[in-house]
Amino acid sequence: MKKIRTAKFQIGQVVRHRVYPFRGVVFDIDPVFANTEEWYQSIPAEVRPHKNQPFYHLFAENDETEYIAYVSEQNLLADTSGEPVRHPQVAEAFVRDGKNYRPRAATRH
Repeated sequence: MKKIRTAKFQIGQVVRHRVYPFRGVVFDIDPVFANTEEWYQSIPAEVRPHKNQPFYHLFAENDETEYIAYVSEQNLLADTSGEPVRHPQVAEAFVRDGKNYRPRAATRH
């Protein structure tokens, strides 16, 4: 049986990629790889992460654009810049709470 690790980062935490120049807010976590095999195989073999680790869904941004990213835990670091993330969906889902974000409370009708 494979051991599933506990996620290092939390929903609402601001993280940055270890190699590529982008950062984002975690909005969902998969305990192990849960994307398509086609997506996985599109990553160059020399930098392809192993599947048995948490993968994070991010509201991501780089200097040019905002997008959704899916990133392995081994490729993420905590972002300690304190800078807000400009991705438009961040404000829809989260409230800024210091350097990170907390989920917005669900509204009742």
